[in-house]
Amino acid sequence: MLRARIAETLESQFIEIGENQPEILARHCTEAGLIEKAAGLWGKARQRSLGRSALVEAAAQFTRALDQITALPATPVLRREQIKVQVALITPLMHIKGYSAPETKAAADRARLLIKQAERLGEPPEDPLLLFSVLYGFWYANLATFNGDVACDLAAQFLALAEKQRATIPLMVGHRLVASSSQYTGDILDSRAHYDQVLALYDPAEHGSLAIRFGQDIRVMVLSLRSTPLWMLGYPEAALAGVDQALKDARQIGHAASLMYALAMTSFVHLLVGNYAAVNAQVDELVTVAEEKSAPFWKAWGKLFQGHVSALTGKASDAVHQITAGIGAYRSTGATLGLTAYLSYLAKAHADLRQFDDAWRCIGEAIVMVKRTKEGWWEAEVNRIAGEIALMVRRTIVLKPNRTSSEPSLSHANNKPNPGNSAPP
Repeated sequence: MLRARIAETLESQFIEIGENQPEILARHCTEAGLIEKAAGLWGKARQRSLGRSALVEAAAQFTRALDQITALPATPVLRREQIKVQVALITPLMHIKGYSAPETKAAADRARLLIKQAERLGEPPEDPLLLFSVLYGFWYANLATFNGDVACDLAAQFLALAEKQRATIPLMVGHRLVASSSQYTGDILDSRAHYDQVLALYDPAEHGSLAIRFGQDIRVMVLSLRSTPLWMLGYPEAALAGVDQALKDARQIGHAASLMYALAMTSFVHLLVGNYAAVNAQVDELVTVAEEKSAPFWKAWGKLFQGHVSALTGKASDAVHQITAGIGAYRSTGATLGLTAYLSYLAKAHADLRQFDDAWRCIGEAIVMVKRTKEGWWEAEVNRIAGEIALMVRRTIVLKPNRTSSEPSLSHANNKPNPGNSAPP
């Protein structure tokens, strides 16, 4: 009774608490047994947490809300609320666990099941974007744990459904999915065309709030991602302009998840251009924000890029340590997207240290991964680095004409296992 009176007093006399700190009122309602009211308040609290990128808090509040709902007798109203909460849980889990982490996949699976159950009961969700949010989660899981064929198929299905419904937001997101799927499978021209479609559809006044639903601001995502295809197609100035605009927009929005995305993705263009000081500055900021927000996926990304800069600036020993640790942290989130690039830089660092067996192992793994996953965007660079390693091996042997019997022969140094043993053909 005491908790109920406290909740009633807070709600009637301290209205600003209910508005600005709904989690306090939700806690009192929960402990008072006012479960239905508590569920709604936890829902309000989670939206505020997501809006300020308090990702761990949001995930905890979503979970509390779901616990409250499942404790109540099922009604159409509660079933609709449960679907909304379950779908929304996917977004913070993407950041704090990883896009393809078991917890994130389980949340998406559960949301899809609840939507199907509601449809069988004749209670389809009132918000059509809920299903698109779930499909987005499935697509991202297959992109992060890179499966090129599945990612492309899911993106095409998403866009086809969006075109059928003729709704702007699903169309915009659908083009973004197709663009990224095309980019990482190596169809750079198609990728740029779909990114351009997204930018043409985006309206900041109407679509700015979608950052909470889809993880990051869509314009920031696209400007960040599109810069790499622009560079690859021979437009470095346009690529760098996109980088600058993405970071400017992300900072202006004040959404930490969008800022982490922009810092990570645009750092790759600086790496390609050779702006290593810019890469270091951005990844230092990325790691700081990722630690603050408990986002291991982005922290691992930052560590990997620190290693990339070391590999490209003559600090091979540091690069081996940084990239190896970064790959371990990255894989722990369930992600493999981009490993072809990470492994190729690691191979280069090993080769610079004359650790040729390790270099062949890493570049071989990258080559096998390209073939298995269809991650074709970095294939040419993988092959180029493999060629560089072969030349380095030859130069090393030539510079040692008085080789002792314990030193490897040229044929031994180039005795690369077959692709099944993760070495170049």
